[in-house]
Amino acid sequence: MVTLGPRVIKTGLSVTLALYICSFLQLEHFVFAAVAAIFTMQPSIYKTWKHLLDQLRTNILGAALALFSLHFLGNGPIIFGLVIVLVILISLKLKMEGTIPLTSVTVLAIMSVPVDEDMIFTIQRFIVILIGVGSAFLVNLLIFPPKYKKSFYGKIQSVFHDLSLLLRTSVSNEMTEASYREHWDRVNDGILQLEEFYHLFNEERAKMKKMNPVDVREFVIFKQMLHAMRSGTTVLEIVDEHYFQSRKDEGNNDLFDEKLEQLTKYHEYLLLKFEGKIKLNEQQPFNLTDSQLFLNKVMEIDHETDEKKLRLVVIGSSIFEYAFQLQRLDQLIEQYRAKAAA
Repeated sequence: MVTLGPRVIKTGLSVTLALYICSFLQLEHFVFAAVAAIFTMQPSIYKTWKHLLDQLRTNILGAALALFSLHFLGNGPIIFGLVIVLVILISLKLKMEGTIPLTSVTVLAIMSVPVDEDMIFTIQRFIVILIGVGSAFLVNLLIFPPKYKKSFYGKIQSVFHDLSLLLRTSVSNEMTEASYREHWDRVNDGILQLEEFYHLFNEERAKMKKMNPVDVREFVIFKQMLHAMRSGTTVLEIVDEHYFQSRKDEGNNDLFDEKLEQLTKYHEYLLLKFEGKIKLNEQQPFNLTDSQLFLNKVMEIDHETDEKKLRLVVIGSSIFEYAFQLQRLDQLIEQYRAKAAA
Protein backbone atom coordinates (compact mmCIF):
# COMPACT_ATOMS: atom_id res chain seq x y z
CA MET A 1 0.00 0.00 0.00
CA VAL A 2 1.43 3.40 -1.04
CA THR A 3 1.35 6.04 1.70
CA LEU A 4 1.66 9.80 1.47
CA GLY A 5 4.69 10.27 3.74
CA PRO A 6 6.31 13.50 4.97
CA ARG A 7 9.14 13.29 2.44
CA VAL A 8 6.69 13.14 -0.47
CA ILE A 9 4.78 16.15 0.88
CA LYS A 10 7.99 18.09 1.53
CA THR A 11 9.23 17.42 -1.99
CA GLY A 12 6.03 18.90 -3.37
CA LEU A 13 6.30 21.91 -1.03
CA SER A 14 9.93 22.53 -1.97
CA VAL A 15 9.03 22.51 -5.68
CA THR A 16 6.16 24.94 -5.00
CA LEU A 17 8.40 27.26 -2.98
CA ALA A 18 11.11 27.24 -5.66
CA LEU A 19 8.58 28.09 -8.36
CA TYR A 20 7.09 30.93 -6.32
CA ILE A 21 10.53 32.43 -5.66
CA CYS A 22 11.42 32.26 -9.36
CA SER A 23 8.09 33.84 -10.26
CA PHE A 24 8.58 36.62 -7.71
CA LEU A 25 12.08 37.36 -9.04
CA GLN A 26 10.77 37.08 -12.61
CA LEU A 27 13.31 34.41 -13.51
CA GLU A 28 12.69 32.31 -16.59
CA HIS A 29 13.22 28.58 -17.07
CA PHE A 30 11.92 27.91 -13.55
CA VAL A 31 11.50 24.23 -14.38
CA PHE A 32 15.19 23.83 -13.52
CA ALA A 33 14.44 25.07 -9.99
CA ALA A 34 11.78 22.37 -9.62
CA VAL A 35 14.20 19.68 -10.82
CA ALA A 36 16.86 20.92 -8.39
CA ALA A 37 14.40 20.85 -5.47
CA ILE A 38 13.42 17.25 -6.27
CA PHE A 39 17.03 16.06 -6.46
CA THR A 40 18.06 17.87 -3.25
CA MET A 41 15.35 16.58 -0.89
CA GLN A 42 16.93 14.03 1.48
CA PRO A 43 15.57 11.83 4.32
CA SER A 44 17.33 13.78 7.10
CA ILE A 45 18.27 17.37 7.90
CA TYR A 46 21.96 16.51 8.06
CA LYS A 47 21.88 14.69 4.74
CA THR A 48 20.04 17.63 3.15
CA TRP A 49 22.62 20.06 4.57
CA LYS A 50 25.54 17.93 3.40
CA HIS A 51 23.88 17.42 0.02
CA LEU A 52 23.36 21.20 -0.22
CA LEU A 53 27.08 21.89 0.36
CA ASP A 54 28.13 19.17 -2.06
CA GLN A 55 25.69 20.46 -4.67
CA LEU A 56 27.05 24.00 -4.33
CA ARG A 57 30.61 22.80 -4.88
CA THR A 58 29.96 20.54 -7.84
CA ASN A 59 27.38 22.84 -9.43
CA ILE A 60 29.75 25.81 -9.31
CA LEU A 61 32.44 23.63 -10.86
CA GLY A 62 30.01 22.27 -13.44
CA ALA A 63 28.75 25.75 -14.26
CA ALA A 64 32.31 27.02 -14.71
CA LEU A 65 33.15 24.13 -17.06
CA ALA A 66 29.92 24.67 -18.97
CA LEU A 67 30.54 28.41 -19.39
CA PHE A 68 34.12 27.81 -20.53
CA SER A 69 33.05 25.20 -23.06
CA LEU A 70 30.08 27.26 -24.24
CA HIS A 71 32.14 30.37 -25.03
CA PHE A 72 35.36 28.77 -26.22
CA LEU A 73 34.39 25.39 -27.66
CA GLY A 74 30.72 25.85 -28.55
CA ASN A 75 27.79 23.65 -27.60
CA GLY A 76 27.83 20.89 -30.19
CA PRO A 77 26.69 17.38 -29.23
CA ILE A 78 30.24 16.09 -28.83
CA ILE A 79 31.17 19.01 -26.55
CA PHE A 80 28.02 18.36 -24.51
CA GLY A 81 29.02 14.75 -24.01
CA LEU A 82 32.64 15.50 -23.16
CA VAL A 83 31.70 18.09 -20.51
CA ILE A 84 29.18 15.71 -18.91
CA VAL A 85 31.82 12.96 -18.78
CA LEU A 86 34.31 15.37 -17.21
CA VAL A 87 31.77 16.51 -14.59
CA ILE A 88 30.94 12.91 -13.68
CA LEU A 89 34.63 12.01 -13.32
CA ILE A 90 35.28 15.02 -11.09
CA SER A 91 32.25 14.26 -8.91
CA LEU A 92 33.40 10.65 -8.50
CA LYS A 93 36.90 11.82 -7.63
CA LEU A 94 35.50 14.14 -4.97
CA LYS A 95 33.31 11.27 -3.68
CA MET A 96 30.16 13.26 -4.37
CA GLU A 97 28.34 10.72 -6.51
CA GLY A 98 24.96 11.93 -5.29
CA THR A 99 25.44 15.31 -6.94
CA ILE A 100 25.96 13.92 -10.45
CA PRO A 101 22.30 14.09 -11.64
CA LEU A 102 21.73 17.73 -10.65
CA THR A 103 25.21 18.87 -11.73
CA SER A 104 24.53 17.30 -15.12
CA VAL A 105 21.24 19.23 -15.28
CA THR A 106 23.16 22.43 -14.47
CA VAL A 107 25.62 21.78 -17.29
CA LEU A 108 22.82 21.05 -19.75
CA ALA A 109 20.87 24.13 -18.64
CA ILE A 110 23.82 26.43 -19.18
CA MET A 111 25.17 24.87 -22.36
CA SER A 112 21.73 24.86 -24.01
CA VAL A 113 21.89 28.68 -24.07
CA PRO A 114 22.71 29.99 -27.57
CA VAL A 115 26.39 30.97 -27.81
CA ASP A 116 25.56 34.58 -28.72
CA GLU A 117 23.31 35.12 -25.67
CA ASP A 118 24.27 37.55 -22.92
CA MET A 119 26.30 36.13 -19.99
CA ILE A 120 23.64 37.43 -17.55
CA PHE A 121 21.06 35.13 -19.10
CA THR A 122 23.39 32.17 -18.59
CA ILE A 123 24.03 33.04 -14.95
CA GLN A 124 20.29 33.36 -14.35
CA ARG A 125 19.85 29.68 -15.14
CA PHE A 126 22.47 28.82 -12.56
CA ILE A 127 20.72 31.00 -9.98
CA VAL A 128 17.41 29.28 -10.74
CA ILE A 129 19.01 25.93 -9.90
CA LEU A 130 20.46 27.28 -6.64
CA ILE A 131 16.98 28.51 -5.68
CA GLY A 132 15.67 24.97 -6.08
CA VAL A 133 18.49 23.56 -3.92
CA GLY A 134 17.94 26.18 -1.21
CA SER A 135 14.16 25.67 -1.22
CA ALA A 136 14.54 21.96 -0.56
CA PHE A 137 16.83 22.62 2.39
CA LEU A 138 14.51 25.22 3.96
CA VAL A 139 11.44 23.01 3.62
CA ASN A 140 13.23 19.98 5.10
CA LEU A 141 14.48 22.10 8.00
CA LEU A 142 11.22 23.89 8.83
CA ILE A 143 8.37 21.63 7.67
CA PHE A 144 7.79 18.27 9.33
CA PRO A 145 11.40 17.88 10.54
CA PRO A 146 12.30 14.17 10.78
CA LYS A 147 11.39 12.57 14.12
CA TYR A 148 13.62 9.53 14.20
CA LYS A 149 12.67 8.41 17.71
CA LYS A 150 8.96 8.33 16.88
CA SER A 151 9.51 6.73 13.48
CA PHE A 152 11.92 4.11 14.81
CA TYR A 153 9.76 3.04 17.74
CA GLY A 154 6.60 3.04 15.63
CA LYS A 155 8.28 0.68 13.19
CA ILE A 156 9.54 -1.48 16.10
CA GLN A 157 5.93 -2.00 17.23
CA SER A 158 4.78 -2.76 13.70
CA VAL A 159 7.55 -5.31 13.05
CA PHE A 160 7.07 -6.96 16.43
CA HIS A 161 3.36 -7.45 15.70
CA ASP A 162 4.24 -9.62 12.68
CA LEU A 163 7.30 -11.22 14.30
CA SER A 164 5.38 -12.34 17.40
CA LEU A 165 2.73 -14.05 15.28
CA LEU A 166 5.37 -15.91 13.28
CA LEU A 167 7.29 -16.99 16.39
CA ARG A 168 4.15 -18.23 18.13
CA THR A 169 3.15 -20.40 15.17
CA SER A 170 6.59 -21.38 13.81
CA VAL A 171 6.74 -24.78 15.53
CA SER A 172 3.05 -25.63 15.36
CA ASN A 173 3.08 -24.72 11.65
CA GLU A 174 -0.52 -23.51 11.84
CA MET A 175 -0.30 -20.65 9.35
CA THR A 176 -0.96 -21.15 5.67
CA GLU A 177 2.04 -20.79 3.39
CA ALA A 178 0.66 -17.64 1.77
CA SER A 179 -0.07 -15.96 5.11
CA TYR A 180 3.32 -16.94 6.51
CA ARG A 181 5.14 -15.50 3.51
CA GLU A 182 3.13 -12.28 3.68
CA HIS A 183 4.06 -11.71 7.33
CA TRP A 184 7.64 -12.83 6.77
CA ASP A 185 8.09 -10.37 3.91
CA ARG A 186 6.71 -7.57 6.10
CA VAL A 187 9.14 -8.49 8.88
CA ASN A 188 12.11 -8.47 6.49
CA ASP A 189 11.09 -5.16 4.94
CA GLY A 190 10.53 -3.73 8.42
CA ILE A 191 13.99 -4.79 9.60
CA LEU A 192 15.55 -3.05 6.60
CA GLN A 193 13.59 0.13 7.39
CA LEU A 194 14.66 -0.09 11.04
CA GLU A 195 18.28 -0.33 9.98
CA GLU A 196 17.83 2.73 7.77
CA PHE A 197 16.12 4.67 10.58
CA TYR A 198 18.90 3.68 12.98
CA HIS A 199 21.59 4.78 10.54
CA LEU A 200 19.89 8.16 10.00
CA PHE A 201 19.31 8.54 13.74
CA ASN A 202 22.96 7.76 14.48
CA GLU A 203 24.21 10.13 11.79
CA GLU A 204 21.97 12.97 12.97
CA ARG A 205 22.98 12.39 16.59
CA ALA A 206 26.70 12.52 15.76
CA LYS A 207 26.67 15.39 13.26
CA MET A 208 23.96 17.69 14.62
CA LYS A 209 23.98 17.03 18.37
CA LYS A 210 24.07 20.75 19.21
CA MET A 211 21.05 21.51 17.09
CA ASN A 212 19.08 18.37 17.93
CA PRO A 213 20.36 16.81 21.19
CA VAL A 214 19.53 13.13 21.73
CA ASP A 215 19.51 11.13 24.98
CA VAL A 216 22.36 8.64 24.44
CA ARG A 217 20.67 6.11 26.74
CA GLU A 218 17.63 6.07 24.48
CA PHE A 219 19.87 5.61 21.48
CA VAL A 220 21.56 2.58 23.11
CA ILE A 221 18.13 1.07 23.87
CA PHE A 222 17.03 1.52 20.25
CA LYS A 223 20.20 -0.21 19.10
CA GLN A 224 19.46 -3.14 21.42
CA MET A 225 15.84 -3.27 20.25
CA LEU A 226 17.15 -3.73 16.73
CA HIS A 227 19.51 -6.51 17.93
CA ALA A 228 16.59 -8.27 19.61
CA MET A 229 14.47 -8.04 16.45
CA ARG A 230 17.29 -9.48 14.34
CA SER A 231 17.71 -12.29 16.87
CA GLY A 232 14.01 -13.11 16.62
CA THR A 233 14.18 -13.30 12.83
CA THR A 234 17.24 -15.56 13.09
CA VAL A 235 15.21 -17.96 15.24
CA LEU A 236 12.53 -18.07 12.53
CA GLU A 237 15.09 -18.76 9.81
CA ILE A 238 16.75 -21.56 11.78
CA VAL A 239 13.44 -23.15 12.79
CA ASP A 240 12.32 -23.11 9.16
CA GLU A 241 15.59 -24.67 8.00
CA HIS A 242 16.13 -27.30 10.71
CA TYR A 243 13.11 -28.06 12.88
CA PHE A 244 10.89 -30.05 10.55
CA GLN A 245 13.86 -32.16 9.42
CA SER A 246 14.64 -33.16 13.01
CA ARG A 247 11.25 -33.54 14.72
CA LYS A 248 10.65 -36.86 16.44
CA ASP A 249 7.60 -36.52 18.70
CA GLU A 250 5.03 -34.07 20.03
CA GLY A 251 7.04 -33.63 23.22
CA ASN A 252 9.61 -31.64 21.27
CA ASN A 253 6.82 -29.50 19.87
CA ASP A 254 5.62 -28.57 23.32
CA LEU A 255 9.13 -27.82 24.58
CA PHE A 256 9.98 -25.42 21.75
CA ASP A 257 6.49 -23.98 21.42
CA GLU A 258 6.25 -23.09 25.12
CA LYS A 259 9.69 -21.47 25.08
CA LEU A 260 8.92 -19.32 22.06
CA GLU A 261 5.59 -18.30 23.60
CA GLN A 262 7.40 -17.30 26.79
CA LEU A 263 9.99 -15.20 24.93
CA THR A 264 7.37 -13.54 22.75
CA LYS A 265 5.43 -12.48 25.85
CA TYR A 266 8.67 -11.26 27.41
CA HIS A 267 9.47 -9.19 24.32
CA GLU A 268 6.00 -7.64 24.45
CA TYR A 269 6.46 -6.95 28.17
CA LEU A 270 9.72 -5.08 27.46
CA LEU A 271 8.11 -2.79 24.91
CA LEU A 272 5.38 -1.93 27.42
CA LYS A 273 8.06 -1.37 30.03
CA PHE A 274 9.91 1.05 27.76
CA GLU A 275 6.69 2.97 27.19
CA GLY A 276 6.31 3.37 30.97
CA LYS A 277 3.22 1.15 31.17
CA ILE A 278 4.88 -1.33 33.53
CA LYS A 279 5.83 -0.38 37.09
CA LEU A 280 9.49 -0.39 38.04
CA ASN A 281 10.79 -3.19 40.27
CA GLU A 282 7.88 -5.44 39.34
CA GLN A 283 8.70 -9.16 39.51
CA GLN A 284 10.43 -10.13 36.29
CA PRO A 285 8.47 -12.65 34.18
CA PHE A 286 11.68 -14.21 32.93
CA ASN A 287 15.33 -14.85 33.76
CA LEU A 288 18.17 -16.26 31.70
CA THR A 289 18.45 -19.32 33.93
CA ASP A 290 15.16 -20.52 32.42
CA SER A 291 16.75 -20.47 28.97
CA GLN A 292 19.84 -22.27 30.21
CA LEU A 293 17.61 -25.05 31.56
CA PHE A 294 15.74 -25.09 28.25
CA LEU A 295 18.99 -25.49 26.31
CA ASN A 296 20.06 -28.33 28.63
CA LYS A 297 16.77 -30.11 27.95
CA VAL A 298 17.31 -29.74 24.20
CA MET A 299 20.79 -31.25 24.47
CA GLU A 300 19.38 -34.19 26.43
CA ILE A 301 16.84 -35.10 23.74
CA ASP A 302 17.57 -38.55 22.32
CA HIS A 303 17.54 -38.96 18.58
CA GLU A 304 18.24 -41.79 16.21
CA THR A 305 20.95 -39.80 14.43
CA ASP A 306 23.54 -37.25 15.51
CA GLU A 307 22.54 -35.02 12.61
CA LYS A 308 18.96 -34.61 13.84
CA LYS A 309 20.12 -33.96 17.38
CA LEU A 310 22.56 -31.37 16.12
CA ARG A 311 19.72 -29.61 14.29
CA LEU A 312 17.77 -29.33 17.55
CA VAL A 313 20.82 -27.97 19.35
CA VAL A 314 21.28 -25.32 16.64
CA ILE A 315 17.63 -24.27 17.09
CA GLY A 316 17.98 -24.26 20.88
CA SER A 317 21.12 -22.10 20.65
CA SER A 318 19.36 -19.51 18.47
CA ILE A 319 16.47 -19.36 20.95
CA PHE A 320 18.96 -18.94 23.82
CA GLU A 321 20.61 -16.05 21.91
CA TYR A 322 17.21 -14.41 21.45
CA ALA A 323 16.58 -14.74 25.20
CA PHE A 324 20.00 -13.24 25.94
CA GLN A 325 19.32 -10.20 23.72
CA LEU A 326 15.95 -9.68 25.41
CA GLN A 327 17.47 -9.80 28.87
CA ARG A 328 20.12 -7.30 27.79
CA LEU A 329 17.32 -5.04 26.54
CA ASP A 330 15.54 -5.46 29.87
CA GLN A 331 18.62 -4.32 31.79
CA LEU A 332 19.03 -1.23 29.61
CA ILE A 333 15.37 -0.24 29.93
CA GLU A 334 15.49 -0.78 33.72
CA GLN A 335 18.55 1.49 34.04
CA TYR A 336 17.05 4.12 31.76
CA ARG A 337 13.73 4.31 33.57
CA ALA A 338 15.38 4.25 37.01
CA LYS A 339 17.56 7.26 36.10
CA ALA A 340 14.61 9.06 34.52
CA ALA A 341 12.58 8.56 37.70
CA ALA A 342 15.42 9.73 39.98
